[in-house]
Amino acid sequence: MVEFYKTIDGRVTELSAFEEGCWVNMVRPSSDEIDMISGAAGVEEEFVRAALDPEESSRVEVEEDQLLMIIDVPMVEKNSVEGGQQMFSTLPMGIVVGGAAVITVCLEDSVILRSIAEGAVKGVHTSMRTRFVFQILLRVAGRFLKNLRMIERDFTKIEKRLYDSLQNEELIQLLGLSKSLVYFSASLKGNEVTMEKVLRGRVLKLYEDDRDILEDALIEIRQAIEMAGIYSSILSGTMDAYASVVSNNLNIIMKVLTVLTIIMTIPNIVFGFYGMNIENGAIPGDVFWWIPLIISMVACAGAWYLMKKRNLY
Repeated sequence: MVEFYKTIDGRVTELSAFEEGCWVNMVRPSSDEIDMISGAAGVEEEFVRAALDPEESSRVEVEEDQLLMIIDVPMVEKNSVEGGQQMFSTLPMGIVVGGAAVITVCLEDSVILRSIAEGAVKGVHTSMRTRFVFQILLRVAGRFLKNLRMIERDFTKIEKRLYDSLQNEELIQLLGLSKSLVYFSASLKGNEVTMEKVLRGRVLKLYEDDRDILEDALIEIRQAIEMAGIYSSILSGTMDAYASVVSNNLNIIMKVLTVLTIIMTIPNIVFGFYGMNIENGAIPGDVFWWIPLIISMVACAGAWYLMKKRNLY
């Protein structure tokens, strides 16, 4: 999919074809679409294809008057939403700055770019390429922070059910959140390095107002890195506590079963000893059949009292 947008009269407007000074949004483009846009915008075809590799790391590359910036953006996994829980991952998004246009390339349609295309972001001018790129970076940083708050909210909900449950469902959900935080931490650190390179002014000409936008984005990225680290530590501690609770509950159950086994063994001993002394098929003292029963009951009560007194259960 290829879309064309341009700021006209202060509003981001969708175009039907490529124009100079526009923004080209490409989502999982075909080879023909890549060839068409590369020729129209005068950019390297390899730059446009770079972000289509899901394993591509965050980086900046400059060649003549063209710039390729690859950053990781947060995405919600579709299969997790269908399963009733939100898990997050990251995908590389390429930003190609050419002489005629700014091109964004991603494997999935991003909420970040969709909000810009729908006019939810104020002050967007596609012809001001440097500022427009920095506004995208600022939205990416803000999206990371928002998704981290969503992870914290989901974690709080799971934690409330955690200690009253011995099921695996909560543990699996926590593992999914932990996996999301690992992806976020790695992607945020890569984005931080990329933005710092751009901030030095060697890859893009920086104006004072544009520098402020990039610095704001870098501050939010660092905040997100710190938040991801804190949430990871809390999540790890909670999972350790959960494992301890499960182990402690198991120990309590085994202790109760052991006590019951000991108490129930006493009647077997008494009746077994009584039964071994039968002579000529007759039960001795059959008139007093209740004596072994009373002995068993007294012995069980005594054993229970002793274990209770010693806090064995």
